[in-house]
Amino acid sequence: MSAQPQPLRAPRLQVDYVWNTTPAALLAGEDTLAVFGFGGDAPAVDDPRYLRVPLQPYGDAPFEVWRAQRPIERGRDGEIAWCGDGYLQFGAIEVDESAYAGAGEDAIVEAAAHAYARLTAFVRDSGYPHMLRIWNYLDAITLGDGDAERYRRFCVGRARGLGEFDTARLPAATAIGRCDDDRVLQIYWLAARTPGTPVENPRQVSAYRYPRQHGPQAPSFARAMLPPTQGGTPLLLSGTASVVGHVSQHEGELLAQLEETFANFDSLLGAARQRQPALPVRFGAGTRLKVYVRDAHDLPTVAQALQTRFGDAVPHMLLHAAICRRELCVEIDGVHG
Repeated sequence: MSAQPQPLRAPRLQVDYVWNTTPAALLAGEDTLAVFGFGGDAPAVDDPRYLRVPLQPYGDAPFEVWRAQRPIERGRDGEIAWCGDGYLQFGAIEVDESAYAGAGEDAIVEAAAHAYARLTAFVRDSGYPHMLRIWNYLDAITLGDGDAERYRRFCVGRARGLGEFDTARLPAATAIGRCDDDRVLQIYWLAARTPGTPVENPRQVSAYRYPRQHGPQAPSFARAMLPPTQGGTPLLLSGTASVVGHVSQHEGELLAQLEETFANFDSLLGAARQRQPALPVRFGAGTRLKVYVRDAHDLPTVAQALQTRFGDAVPHMLLHAAICRRELCVEIDGVHG
């Protein structure tokens, strides 16, 4: 099913953004664990290490490349594509909601429950039982009112698929809305042979402790994840937005939301550095950020704001994607090391 765990070396992961016309040269690398192409123009490639992400980039987009340790083994197990180096595992699953058309508006519940039950069992039995990071992309994420909202229903399905779980061991995660009207739930993940250390943000209520007003099932993720080894793999940052406590801030104020998001990152990095002091205090050359912007017309404004803040010092890409709260304009995730 996957590369056999090795006894001597420690996990290593390098994340890069690479501008290539095709992913072929990137997939030729013996240490390539995963390659991601973004948007409708990204090529389709039949390789378990490659995933086309259905979020449209702003301008020309790089490929995102994960490099680990060679040799990489890869394969498919039914719906799941997987790759592993004996220490870290990349996996992906896509579930078409039309398979659950009989569930009506709860098709997303059934799709999420199926996906999470399947990936949880796979990870448990694959030699990489510790989930570090998960990305979830679903269409029409804020469609529906109150508890009928699709993101809230997704959270119900995710929890059902996870079964019994320890909130203290939840992975870092992102849940973002695709904007292509394609009701296919895409989930991909990074798992490990040994556990990481979840990190919470002192400025925010832990997502799994959100009060009932945010839905019948609190979201199931940590704010960040320190990897199993210091220095060999970066800090994994969950999707982060303009939320203080559990309340959205600065409704209708795009740039204020962006500033609040970076204030949250400052706090989160401080919490992570208490456990791993060698982490850089600020984002820099070892950081990679994906910036999700809800309204396409806001993309140039966000691009200019990031250029003003970082210049060329912090590699980042912008993606048109719906945020899981209607009042939020922007969300950011990434890695930092």
